Amino acid sequence: MARATLYVCMTCKAGQPVTEGALPPGAQLHAALTAGDPPEGVDIISVECLSACTQGCSVALTKAGAWGYVYGRLSPENAAEILDGAARYAASENGLVPWRERPEIFRKQSIARIPPLGASPAILTPNARKVSA
Repeated sequence: MARATLYVCMTCKAGQPVTEGALPPGAQLHAALTAGDPPEGVDIISVECLSACTQGCSVALTKAGAWGYVYGRLSPENAAEILDGAARYAASENGLVPWRERPEIFRKQSIARIPPLGASPAILTPNARKVSA
């Protein structure tokens, strides 16, 4: 099974001014997420920006052949829930973790769900009605 990657925005200021020399909230979140061992099958990678600036601290979850996600309004206090959600995502076949099995922050603080690269239209819109010309 493909490994999952948890990308963490390091430059996020969470809408707050950051004092000279202080760690931005995004870097604090990254530090909290990497303080221990990552969940099995998950790599944690820092990035400069996820362009979710109005959504506070943000992370993205991706893996080959799976739906990807962007989550926001996160803080270092959410580290345990984020790691739990990342582990569940990594263990999923296609990135679709059943709703009730997701941590609450992943249910309520999703910014975007991104289709797998190269996915067939049947996977992307399985319930869509076909429109004839």
